[in-house]
Amino acid sequence: MNNHNNHKCGSSYYKPRGRRGIIHCVYVVGFMDLFGVSMIIPLLSHHVKALGASPTVAGIVGATYGILQLFSSTVVGSWSDVVGRQYSLLACLLLSAFGYCLLGLSSTITLFVLSRIPVGLFKHSLSICRALLSDLVSEAERPLVMGHFNAASSVGFILGPVVGGYLTEHEGGFYTSAFACAAIFLVNAALVSMLPWKEALLHCYDSNGSSACRGKPVSNGSHSSNHHSSAESAPGSPAQLRQRGGLVSTAASLLQPAWKQLSSVGSKIQRVAYSDMWDLFLVRLLMAVAIMLYYSNFSLALEERFSLKPKVTGYLISYSSTLGALAGFLVGPVTKLYRNEMSTLLLHSSILTCSLIFLYATAASVWQVLLTSTFFAISTTIGRTCVTDLELQRGGVHASGTLIGAGQSVNSVGRVLAPLLSGLAQEFSPCGPPSLGVVLAVAAVCLLLVRVPKWKSK
Repeated sequence: MNNHNNHKCGSSYYKPRGRRGIIHCVYVVGFMDLFGVSMIIPLLSHHVKALGASPTVAGIVGATYGILQLFSSTVVGSWSDVVGRQYSLLACLLLSAFGYCLLGLSSTITLFVLSRIPVGLFKHSLSICRALLSDLVSEAERPLVMGHFNAASSVGFILGPVVGGYLTEHEGGFYTSAFACAAIFLVNAALVSMLPWKEALLHCYDSNGSSACRGKPVSNGSHSSNHHSSAESAPGSPAQLRQRGGLVSTAASLLQPAWKQLSSVGSKIQRVAYSDMWDLFLVRLLMAVAIMLYYSNFSLALEERFSLKPKVTGYLISYSSTLGALAGFLVGPVTKLYRNEMSTLLLHSSILTCSLIFLYATAASVWQVLLTSTFFAISTTIGRTCVTDLELQRGGVHASGTLIGAGQSVNSVGRVLAPLLSGLAQEFSPCGPPSLGVVLAVAAVCLLLVRVPKWKSK
């Protein structure tokens, strides 16, 4: 352990074994999370129709989840900054498990709607996992670790529908899948509760006795106290956050009156809302909608433009999804190649994404679609990691839960807008949605061309 005291770190230093153990466990949690969810997602529309819902009611029920996610993402993320990653993650996993249990019991439309409420409000485990990872690693390591986490989660999302489809073929298959999903979330909660929270943090000091890094307790995702004046006066230090770090302070924060917790959450959200990050959130929104428009009528467009059978289209989507998962492992090497210049990498990945959407919209053959799908999966994966990393860089990791939650809220806005824009664009042509996506992506690139030099000059 003494050897570690000679090291300096960008954010905090952790016992290698404890830190690696938590990181690898978070990867497993991310994999199992999307594995369980993706077992259910393809079956929801069939189940709600089987319960006797009209298409309009089914649409309203489906929109309920998205609306709840839109308003709860930032609040729950900020709450994790206040009470800690451990307790907020456990709460989200357990309440999501409760929601999926209700889904397994949903024999009426009323029960189905009720089951979607706890999931819509608290299914933010992946966001809190990302915030936890940002607490655990330095700024230089963050893109690599986030890329691996996204890859693990994506693999779960690919495999889940296969298992869900198999279970559905048996009698009561939907209910079995829902209870299996609930069980997966309970296993994840048990795994999180057993993580070595206390052993993970290792403070390091430089030769002058002052802190060489900003301590961030793993247990609550905020900065720990190092009792040195230089650290106490630093931005986002424990003196400013009024926290002492460790499990004790997390428990104390959790036992605060609800109004105090809500006040802390509100102040954190207000700081993000009034920060000079509108440009980054706008880029996220424009690119998110552009990407969603690319996929919005993918199967239908390929059938109309190239007479492609749904089975072949399914293979193409699976191929693209697999590449997207594998692309997570490319994030680390690519960021090293760019010397961690995330703003430049975001600009280049956005230009590539825009070009690929244009090539898809004007594709003359299936082979051109295959080529664009290959690189599109890679560019979008890198772009998503870049924009998250830039949000954490500019907003500060002491509010990482709030920032990541705000980013998810922006994505939720995109999920509301994309179907509406796609429907309007399809009135003109099967190529309408991706063509509109090109326009939005060009707007994002233009904004980046104007703003990136200003980001670098700060």
